[in-house]
Amino acid sequence: MTIKQYIPEDSSPLQEKFINYLMIQGKKSTARRIFNETLKLLSKKESGDPEKIFRTAIDNVKPQMEVKAKRIGGAVYQVPREVKPDRQIALAFRWIIQAAKAKKGAPMAQKLASELFDASKEQGTAMKKKEDTHRMAEANKAFAHLAKY
Repeated sequence: MTIKQYIPEDSSPLQEKFINYLMIQGKKSTARRIFNETLKLLSKKESGDPEKIFRTAIDNVKPQMEVKAKRIGGAVYQVPREVKPDRQIALAFRWIIQAAKAKKGAPMAQKLASELFDASKEQGTAMKKKEDTHRMAEANKAFAHLAKY
């Protein structure tokens, strides 16, 4: 017997995963309410489809490369690596939510909407985090040969 999971009709699997990342202390209804308010604010801010803005923001923030600390012979090297698709999504979600939480003086839905809007325009704190990560990987390209160890 399989247990059928309840997903609202107007919600995609990507949105449900984002809601789970947004959730604090198991309060999924609160996380879902914040996310729905965010989508409403996005539709007011930009006359386009809020789902499209959300997907664009996630795609823009996904990192292609990251650095991983590798200890070889007593020295620690920052070795650049490609990021797997599942980790790309996880990092994008984490960075967007962290950037929204770091802003002060507004409801979470408003902060999240502005961060998603900025990310869809390739701006904002989450995009800066991605660019910094790529810059680190580029700077440590000389250690790429150590990835096999």
